[in-house]
Amino acid sequence: MKVCLRAESVRQEDNYVSVRTNCVEIRVYFLTDSIVRIRAGFDGDFAEESYSLVMTGWEDRMDGFLEGRRKRVQMAEAVLEDGEEKAVIRGKELRVEVEKEPFRICVYDIENTLLHADIVDLAYMEDSNHRRIHTSEITPQDCFYGFGEKSGEFNKAQKFMNMSPKDAMGYNPKETDSLYKHIPFYIKLNREHKKAVGYFYHNTYECDFDMGKEKSNYWKMHSRYRADGGDIDLFLIAGPSMRQVVERYTDLTGKSAMLPRYALGYLGSSMYYPELEKDCDDAILEFIDTTKEELIPVDGFQLSSGYCAIETEEGIKRCVFTWNKKRFKDPKDFFKQMTDRGVCVSPNVKPGMLLVHPKLQEMQEKDMFVKDSQSDEPGIGTWWGGKGMFVDFTKEATRENWKEMLKENVLEYGTSSVWNDNCEYDSMVDKDCRCSFEGKGGTIGQLKSVMSNIMCHITDEAVHETFDNTRPYIVCRSGHCGIQRYAQTWAGDNLTCWDSLKYNIATILGMSMSGVANQGCDIGGFYGPAPEAELFVRWIQNGIFQPRFSIHSTNIDNTVTEPWMYSDCKEYIREAISFRYQMIPYLYSLMERAHETGLPIMEPMCSAFQNDENGYDEGVDFMFGDSLLVANVVEKGAKTRKIYLPKGETFYDFYTREAYAGGQTIEIPVDLGSIPLYVRSGAMIPMALNKMDNLMKQQATGISLLCAADKDGGFTLYEDDGATMDYEKGVYLKTRISMQAGERTVLTFANEGSYETKVEDMYIDMIHREKAPYWVKVDGREIPHFLHRRKFEEAECGWYYSQRLKSVQIKYKNPKKDYETVVSFEQFDLIGM
Repeated sequence: MKVCLRAESVRQEDNYVSVRTNCVEIRVYFLTDSIVRIRAGFDGDFAEESYSLVMTGWEDRMDGFLEGRRKRVQMAEAVLEDGEEKAVIRGKELRVEVEKEPFRICVYDIENTLLHADIVDLAYMEDSNHRRIHTSEITPQDCFYGFGEKSGEFNKAQKFMNMSPKDAMGYNPKETDSLYKHIPFYIKLNREHKKAVGYFYHNTYECDFDMGKEKSNYWKMHSRYRADGGDIDLFLIAGPSMRQVVERYTDLTGKSAMLPRYALGYLGSSMYYPELEKDCDDAILEFIDTTKEELIPVDGFQLSSGYCAIETEEGIKRCVFTWNKKRFKDPKDFFKQMTDRGVCVSPNVKPGMLLVHPKLQEMQEKDMFVKDSQSDEPGIGTWWGGKGMFVDFTKEATRENWKEMLKENVLEYGTSSVWNDNCEYDSMVDKDCRCSFEGKGGTIGQLKSVMSNIMCHITDEAVHETFDNTRPYIVCRSGHCGIQRYAQTWAGDNLTCWDSLKYNIATILGMSMSGVANQGCDIGGFYGPAPEAELFVRWIQNGIFQPRFSIHSTNIDNTVTEPWMYSDCKEYIREAISFRYQMIPYLYSLMERAHETGLPIMEPMCSAFQNDENGYDEGVDFMFGDSLLVANVVEKGAKTRKIYLPKGETFYDFYTREAYAGGQTIEIPVDLGSIPLYVRSGAMIPMALNKMDNLMKQQATGISLLCAADKDGGFTLYEDDGATMDYEKGVYLKTRISMQAGERTVLTFANEGSYETKVEDMYIDMIHREKAPYWVKVDGREIPHFLHRRKFEEAECGWYYSQRLKSVQIKYKNPKKDYETVVSFEQFDLIGM
């Protein structure tokens, strides 16, 4: 074993401080004023070779691979003061103290709050199995969020979690661990000082986290990170807000991809359709046509791997990059027909090749596979349908070969979307199987977590090389830190049950706090019997707020989960999905915000209302953007719903506009059609005025802006063509809407970008329960006041005060320039007194 017990020297080097302990060197870097890197060099070479980081302060072996995605920054200033008992490294915002004997490292913020403290004796060690361990001091007041994709309760205090991605079909939503992702990052939030700090362990090996579950009387309460190999390479990210931590973590690992707008639409899918004996193409086309007949909006179809299940010497087997021509007679024509219907098809692509695969010998001759640990032959593992070989994406030549195969056998048929699946490399039992690692050599145990990211990286390049000026739409089931910069993800093959509906929300929120804003879970459940009617309706009502919205199933009772499967409930489902499409201007703007900042779309209450500790354990209710509190019904047979409204805010019922003071729990009646929503003080929510049922072909031509004018607020409405890369050249429109509340409430619309908006009509829906306006001006011109609802509705321009909603309704033609809308609530002296 190696145990760091004392610091023998502390000295300043070029861009770091070197701490020589009794067994390993530890280096401390101030990457930025808010990010400190603490690296214990158990491997001794401090090699910089990261597939994960897009911001560095040093040269890295992967700089070429990540060219165009990675930036080099100037390291932050920090001053070393070395003393006899401790050394202090002072930066602008953070202070690192190295206590020499007994040895530990502590980190404080500028207000002298202790953000991190090592545990003496246990802090940095290598155990007898050569696992690398870091142990940190925690308190009963600490909460822990993130860890990528995890089941169970949202707050992971006193939990033990493994990070070893699995193909976890039908997982228990409360207990199964691991799931599909490997994201060793979490946020610690303290209930007393209410400050947040992020822990990003920059390491690709399998690992586990003990967040206070273990207890020993010899040491303070502690958390432990333990990895199978690699250095303890901790990026400690200060807040103090959770949002700042997420923004800074995504500065390191990348912001969410700017996907095409249609990626936010309803994505149809089922393993049933591509598994039919023949004419699967016709069946899928009929499914899309049926959605139109049923007035269900739709934008995509996730094409499961049955399309590549072909006849081999061992029977029908899934062989990626082949097409079953009985099932899909003419793939190019199929893609064209789907595109003509406004539907994007995302074919399933897997990185494993069965031993009966017709292209296996060709790929072996090109040396494309992970090698056996004992020979130069490919490593063999269990695969879907038998034994198989696995593609080594850490080799440049393999990436080029894979890219050409992807183009020839998928993309050139006519789709710019790919669904990368089963890329956990879970079934390679011999973790010593060898990978290229860009020529240096590594093991699958070290590198399997990054294979999915590299696979998506190649897919992104292939789409850009195949299609001119086209945004890729990549979907991926697995993923390591930074997967968000490539793909939309989902939490794999969930179980059809009420617990999945409930606990999948916390799973998505954990991903939101791990930098992955564009995430979802299969709606209705993937594996199990058909969802009962009530469960299905509730799942749809919840799913419409998930950034990825897909109904996908492989039901074990020979049924197919479809929006119209319960005739007596399909109106609820149609209304819910239509409401999502009405919300697309808001949701698309939030996706663009995530692309710029890394901030979540579905945000947990502890992050949105960090000063209210009552929300620190909430994993069902969440904020959809800044303005809308979503409190879905997730209990079977519920007749009422209790909702805690955070303190310091006013909330308005979305439907009735009834006002509620924050800091209380309310209980409301619910029925099967209920989707409880609450509008926050100062909210601004842009929605489509025109009815949309397809995002590939339609855009919002009118905007209804719902705002709560009780305090100042703001929102940036984002528009572009939704499909091309022109937004990178400034062809977008950001309308920064700011609201200054008061006796004269002023909405200011300021535009940036060269995109010509398609919005012709504006409709302001301003909640103001106290009184009606005196007058309303748009762009300096007073507009007509209507006292009769019908006459207001018939007019092109004017305003009306709804007594039922206690809301000012304002309509006018979009000026398509910078302007103000002013609503005067000044007292009108009617009787001249």
